[in-house]
Amino acid sequence: MAGEPLTLGTAGHVDHGKTALVRALTGRETDRLPEERARGLTIEPGFAPLALPSGRTLSLVDVPGHERFVRHMVAGASGVDGWLLCVAADDGVMPQTREHMAVLRLLGVTRGVVAITKADLRDPEPAAHAAAELVGPGATVVPTSAATGRGIPELLAALDDLAADLPRRTAPGRARLFVDRSFTAAGAGTVVTGTLWGAPIARDARVAVLPGGARARVRGAQAHDRPIERAAGGRVALNLAGLAREEVPRGSCVVAEGAGWAASDLLDVAVEWLPEAGGDLRTRRRLQAFLGTAEAGATCVLLEGEALAPGARGYAQLRLDRPVPAEAGDRLILRAAPGRTVGGATVIDPAPARH
Repeated sequence: MAGEPLTLGTAGHVDHGKTALVRALTGRETDRLPEERARGLTIEPGFAPLALPSGRTLSLVDVPGHERFVRHMVAGASGVDGWLLCVAADDGVMPQTREHMAVLRLLGVTRGVVAITKADLRDPEPAAHAAAELVGPGATVVPTSAATGRGIPELLAALDDLAADLPRRTAPGRARLFVDRSFTAAGAGTVVTGTLWGAPIARDARVAVLPGGARARVRGAQAHDRPIERAAGGRVALNLAGLAREEVPRGSCVVAEGAGWAASDLLDVAVEWLPEAGGDLRTRRRLQAFLGTAEAGATCVLLEGEALAPGARGYAQLRLDRPVPAEAGDRLILRAAPGRTVGGATVIDPAPARH
């Protein structure tokens, strides 16, 4: 529904100018780690508020583009509602461009805007044509240059048009916040950040941390660095009273206490095995499963036959190395060594019997 807090995520190959474009759009530097600034390479997802011409503010997630950090990209993209695909005019569509778009499609994130970056260096038309073929019809493609400012007003207008009727993908369900950052703030104590899924969480609400079950009270909440009484989606920070930072690490999940949440290490799922997976999915294959910011090793037990061919869909049970708080309809990303996205899964039963 228009007017809800929305989150957009960047996507695209390394060195295609995602962080520079975010800086041009928001005025914020999202590379916060010293190593990122020294190397000019995004390692962890970064976050910035994006003010649109209509007066609306979105949360913008800047994800890593390097193949070694795709797992971090998955964590950053898990809660986004739409995408801002960056394709450099001097490179065109590259391997991580395709993998990022595959991840977003498997997560159910189907709408976005394409920015052809570095349009001051090369004719943007060939890259624009290749990007339009990749994403399919309907997405606006805007040539841009963070160095000269070309296309920035047009890109903001295109993002405004996108946000006007973009639904909040994670709106249904009970309140959950998958933690992507946990730290101690002077005078405040433990603070966690993430994208809020499901119902709102208000100040003074009682919450639990899964897995583990630690309990806390929400002392305060912020959105875009401003205090709020009630978080209702989008990027938020929660100040948790009664918890040490170590009790709520990245990958854990803050849930509303008394809402019936439980973490499970068994999930019945519908699996989509990608055509580019590189071979059949054989039963009892070991994979890495990603839900929200949680990552767990998983044994995939097929429920129909011994193998699933590339490009096929089937039913399976995921036996996870650590429990996660899942609901029916949740989407997971499946990756295999040596760091390739090979498929996705949609949860059918979050607490099944062992088949």
